[in-house]
Amino acid sequence: MKIDLNIQDRKLELIQWLSLIEDSSLIEKIMELRKNESNDWWNSISEAEKEAIERGIEAAEEGKLSPHSNARKIYEKWL
Repeated sequence: MKIDLNIQDRKLELIQWLSLIEDSSLIEKIMELRKNESNDWWNSISEAEKEAIERGIEAAEEGKLSPHSNARKIYEKWL
């Protein structure tokens, strides 16, 4: 896995900045942002997407699976 060094530098910059913050209201805003970002993605997808995922899980539980190589052939233009 290639790690973007720029993102690592930005994370370190944020950590340093956070360590210097004294304003409790700003800390609360950051905590709220963190809370909102960590919400379950399931709650943010459409009903159609949820149904498709559930159908896929049911198919997998019934053993109706296709090999990975078949999936790659079908979806390779998006990979």
